[in-house]
Amino acid sequence: MATIIVPENVSIHEDAENLQKACKGYIVCSLNIDLLIRWGTDEKAIINILGHRNAIQRKQIRQAYEELYQEDLIKRLESELSGDFEKAVYRWILDPFDRDAVLANVATKKVETEFPVIIELSCIYSPEELLAVRRAYQSRYKRSLEEDVAAHTTGDLRKALTTYRYDGPEINERLAKFEADILHEAIKDKIFNHEEVIRILTTRSKAQLKSSFNRYRDEHGTSITKKLLKDESNVLQKVLHAVIRCIDDPKKYYEKVLRNAIKRSGTDEDALTRVIVTRAEKDLKDLKKLYYEKNSVTLDHAVSKEIAGDYKKFLLTLLGKED
Repeated sequence: MATIIVPENVSIHEDAENLQKACKGYIVCSLNIDLLIRWGTDEKAIINILGHRNAIQRKQIRQAYEELYQEDLIKRLESELSGDFEKAVYRWILDPFDRDAVLANVATKKVETEFPVIIELSCIYSPEELLAVRRAYQSRYKRSLEEDVAAHTTGDLRKALTTYRYDGPEINERLAKFEADILHEAIKDKIFNHEEVIRILTTRSKAQLKSSFNRYRDEHGTSITKKLLKDESNVLQKVLHAVIRCIDDPKKYYEKVLRNAIKRSGTDEDALTRVIVTRAEKDLKDLKKLYYEKNSVTLDHAVSKEIAGDYKKFLLTLLGKED
């Protein structure tokens, strides 16, 4: 379930006008006491408007703003805001699939550390959603997403990040057992670049893979993710670990991303922003519940302790926390 709170009655043109005022600012001079007072960007107004509008409304606001002021609202906000706050607002105001394309493009340039973005798209999104992201990517960058992933990777890592997954509901239980055994032997022997392992994890449907993961758990008494523990020196192993976790339980995966972003030495603002911005209109309420169950503290509270200023106010707004 979504966390953003959208009011019932919204005037798109009023929103556009108020955003223009918030960006423009104004100056008041008090001649009697020779005092110059300058108001700059009204960040609170920007948060109150954009943080409470859904994707369709945000697109309408951008269109209305351009019609009224012959100016691109996104570019205006980029020029007025800064830091993590600017980055979060920029990602939020984009159309969702265009936003995913931007995130993916950034990730392709730093694949060895930013591979989770590519995996989330390929393993959590439906084929229709992934196709929409690919189209947005090509429209924005005049290249395919696959082209850029291939350009920045080689060998087994390239294979692991390039997926053509069938999405049907059918399950072959005999195949599930057979491939669970293949995965078990490869993990036991630490042969993570095993051709069959990469083929299974990048081409089998989610339903078929979940069946294989369940067979693995039943026959070996532990989950496949616990056996495929991350090794900081092995990027391919980390990639395969993330693939399995995304397919096996996306909500648990995202909760762990949030937990790591907050609890690591120094907050990972990029990961924190990515999850909150991309899931706020999908399942962030479920992620908040799971976060509390795992950490005995609310996500709102954890975020409040780790970040500050307008960036904190904006993320808390997307989390559904009212002032």
